Amino acid sequence: MQVVQAGSFTLAAERLDMSKSGVAKSIARLETTLGVRLFQRTTRRLSLTEEGRQFSDGCQRALAELQNAQALATTQRQELAGRLRVDLPVVFGRRWVLPALLEIATQHPALELDVSMTDRRVDLVEDGIDLVIRIGPLQDSATLIAKPLGVQQAVLVAHPDYLTQYGEPQTPDDLHRHACITFGSGGQARPWHFWDRHGRSQPLAVRGRLGLNHSEAILDAALAGHGIALLSDWLVAEPLGKRQLLRVLPEVRAQGFPIHAVWQKNQHLSAKVRCVVDLLAERFVPKAPWEVMLKK
Repeated sequence: MQVVQAGSFTLAAERLDMSKSGVAKSIARLETTLGVRLFQRTTRRLSLTEEGRQFSDGCQRALAELQNAQALATTQRQELAGRLRVDLPVVFGRRWVLPALLEIATQHPALELDVSMTDRRVDLVEDGIDLVIRIGPLQDSATLIAKPLGVQQAVLVAHPDYLTQYGEPQTPDDLHRHACITFGSGGQARPWHFWDRHGRSQPLAVRGRLGLNHSEAILDAALAGHGIALLSDWLVAEPLGKRQLLRVLPEVRAQGFPIHAVWQKNQHLSAKVRCVVDLLAERFVPKAPWEVMLKK
């Protein structure tokens, strides 16, 4: 595996504290034993053959199984250990998931947390991720196991001063006559989606002077009184509770998206992953903390 990760015999030899010829001989013996060529060798590069890639994938799975077995054995002593790789949506992850991970890290000092935050859809296998928190539909659900953690609802909000000056819209169509803070850039604003009385999602094209491509920036603009914004309930729960923002058209339902904890289907649920999933489920289900804040 060191040769695969390093991409060369020389670098692998340095990491293993071996000679380059020793590493090359070890690979040659392995190829002889397997009866296949694992690497294509040229003067400039070293790359896996198809058989080598399949063998490498199998070794990675075997190593993961071994790590899981070690973690499960450690759990017998009520202590989590080893590395846990988690991927989170940037804003939601930092605000609502990271505090739970930091609590687990405090409780289990032998646990190594490797947390990445990105809004792109990662591949658990290719990116080597143990657990992902996803918001939205699970397009690759056939290869994944997912535990529901709730639903992200979108709500319309505005600063009290804005509503005092320009009035409150009474219907979604009234939004055409208001300054709407849109998500997008380059003049391409995403439409807002609302459910009609038949349960169908209907797009509404809105316009405004401000087009921003980050949800926290839209929140800042709404707090500054620049117009009406459509934002996730977990993002606006606190300013709504402090009456820094007010709900607009609260009876209108905007499109929502499910929130899941996701891991590989062919991967045993390690004690580390189970610990995180159980804690998040305890905190978010059946009522997420931001939903409790919005009910007050």
